[in-house]
Amino acid sequence: MVAVFTAATAEFRLNNLMNLKHNFLLAMPDLASDYFAQSLTYICEHNEDGAIGIMINRPTDMSLIELFAQLGMPGNRAYTSTLLYEGGPVGPERGFVLHSADVELEAATKVAADVCLSTDLEALAAIAEDRGPGKFLVAMGYAGWGAGQLESEIANNAWLTAPASAEILFDTEPEQRLDAAAGSIGVDLRLIARPGHA
Repeated sequence: MVAVFTAATAEFRLNNLMNLKHNFLLAMPDLASDYFAQSLTYICEHNEDGAIGIMINRPTDMSLIELFAQLGMPGNRAYTSTLLYEGGPVGPERGFVLHSADVELEAATKVAADVCLSTDLEALAAIAEDRGPGKFLVAMGYAGWGAGQLESEIANNAWLTAPASAEILFDTEPEQRLDAAAGSIGVDLRLIARPGHA
């Protein structure tokens, strides 16, 4: 009886899995003292094993031209003002490039029709040589959740979700992205009171 129940529960869970790939995760006010406070995360993968996302509204002080120099790549000086992003707490030494799908890169993974993810140096080299995608965001590190962890956090009101858009991802100023994502689902995060802070 227990084995049958367990198998049925697993099947139910797989059939009803919340798939948040190509969605935004908006940090709720409850996370005010957390690492993810006021963050906007783009979910690149979500399946029964967990989820992977890149924070897209936390630019660092390091420019793309500095990264190119560290990697020994000649880069266009125009990238002096293009900043790298803090993508998340996991693997901060690893680079991730979210980019438009207008240029075909061999190692790129298509997340949505107009958004790709590259973790290979090919993407950075293409950008450095001005033959890369028209729109991109380079982040160091990522956010990761184990099986069922993200679903549990959402159920506990740690996050709001919103359909992702390339416009918010690539064309909106970093400091405006969280509010823009909230506005896309008719929410003003400033009007959501934290428990005990009404």
